[in-house]
Amino acid sequence: MTNASIMIKDVPKEDRPRERLLEIGASHLSNQELLAILLGSGTKRESVMDLAQRLLIHFEGILLLKDASLEELTAIRGIGVAKAVLIMSAIEIGKRMQQMKPVERYMIRSPEDGADFVMEEMRDLKQEHFICLFLNTKNQVLHRQTIFIGSLNASIVHPREVFKEAVKRSAASIICAHNHPSGDPTPSQEDIQVTRRLQECGKMIGIELLDHLVIGDQKFISLKEKGYL
Repeated sequence: MTNASIMIKDVPKEDRPRERLLEIGASHLSNQELLAILLGSGTKRESVMDLAQRLLIHFEGILLLKDASLEELTAIRGIGVAKAVLIMSAIEIGKRMQQMKPVERYMIRSPEDGADFVMEEMRDLKQEHFICLFLNTKNQVLHRQTIFIGSLNASIVHPREVFKEAVKRSAASIICAHNHPSGDPTPSQEDIQVTRRLQECGKMIGIELLDHLVIGDQKFISLKEKGYL
């Protein structure tokens, strides 16, 4: 056993904030412990926990620390430019996250809404593209993904690929869409077979196929409205 491993083992757990974060999570750590993780190391005279505590005392807690300048931080014994930059970067990330506004997601209330969402990007494609829109419980689009490019075939567009992504995104439902390069959105027998296969698989795993849209040139057909769903 090396001297280094003996030293780490002998350090009390409360003085090992990184290990505590892994064990109990960041939300359970004190401000001192979180700051100690950012600092990374102490000095020859004091541990990283002691340095973190002294830093908090100097700024009377984290409220004033959030506005500390590089000069103010590096004026503290044990805080060099590298440590100061890490602290300022972490604080800035926190500020930006606090200022972020919730993303307004596109909501699909009708087949027209779904077609409008994909029409412009799909109407002029020279090959067939099969895409899926993954929706939350409010029918808002969580994610859009191209599943397959080429002639639609029930044996190629496998439900596994569709619903694997749906589960990954925690989707409540999906809408599928594919284009006909000819511009005529009339569904083929393959289109109908793919739709029914996906519908059956969706029922088994609890993720509903809301619609399958066939996109033409500035027009579309909803297989749900046609009675295939």
